[in-house]
Amino acid sequence: MKAVIHTVYGPPEVLQLKEVPKPTPLDNEVLIKVHATTVNRTDCGFRSAEYFISRFFSGLFKPKHQIQGNEFAGVIEATGKAETQFAVGDKVFGYNDLTFGAHAEYMTLAETEAIATMPAGFTFQEAAPLVEGSHYALCDIRAAKVESGQNVLVYGATGAIGSAAVQLLKHFGARVTAVCNTKNVELVKSLGADEVIDYTTQDFTKTNQEFDFIFDAVGKSSFGQCKPLLTKKGIYISTELGKNGENIWLALITPLVGGKRLLFPIPTIRKEDVLFLKNLAETGEYKPVIDRHYKLDQIVEATKYVESGQKTGNVVITLE
Repeated sequence: MKAVIHTVYGPPEVLQLKEVPKPTPLDNEVLIKVHATTVNRTDCGFRSAEYFISRFFSGLFKPKHQIQGNEFAGVIEATGKAETQFAVGDKVFGYNDLTFGAHAEYMTLAETEAIATMPAGFTFQEAAPLVEGSHYALCDIRAAKVESGQNVLVYGATGAIGSAAVQLLKHFGARVTAVCNTKNVELVKSLGADEVIDYTTQDFTKTNQEFDFIFDAVGKSSFGQCKPLLTKKGIYISTELGKNGENIWLALITPLVGGKRLLFPIPTIRKEDVLFLKNLAETGEYKPVIDRHYKLDQIVEATKYVESGQKTGNVVITLE
């Protein structure tokens, strides 16, 4: 089968399209013919290993799992002997950031992992980007214990995480102020944001509002910068480590002293989360924003675009 592999850490050019053996499912696994996948921040982070700490999960000196790709949508082609939840021909989608493998024509995954049948009415290209950005957003929203009626600010509301966060926060009943650039103001309004701040013309830190939760979905602000905007027990979460890794130690200190807090939750995903997102997709409460489509042999170009910081929502790879 064709697959994109990387045998060393480095820039997008380390990715190579190769012929590799087709995997065989174990007893509790399914074999998935991948129709669509994505390139996202998770893929890029593990490929570059820019944060050295990621190597403790992916391999200290070289990648343990040479085929990247954590999001997928496809069709069950074969099942293991003990498989009971899926059948050959089922259309499925899901997420795998433990062993990856979706940047290939075929991949295997255990039935108990983050996989489910596709939402009704969704194409493979629409289903593939349903999980990566949304599960990060969902993890942080849950960590902040967002309640209906709370005032929330989302900085970077047009990325895969931010655009998902706006929709999920509206599902939970929050009032959402979103920060984005001029060209995406109308898009963010269409996602449900109650107010939009255009950062090219307005400094969001100058707003006279206070927020129960500030969510930096792109990691470009800081706790110190946002702290004056928080309510007395307000929470700040960023998707990045912060300058000199400050978000790690602030997450340890601020909960101890009370008042305004910085949290740094470790993202996790379960099958139940995938089913939750599927339900929101089917009811129309959540739909991933898609920026561009590429083919598998354009993976380097697609990865460069993701790392340019210019994408809006998700970048989808089609294998059909």
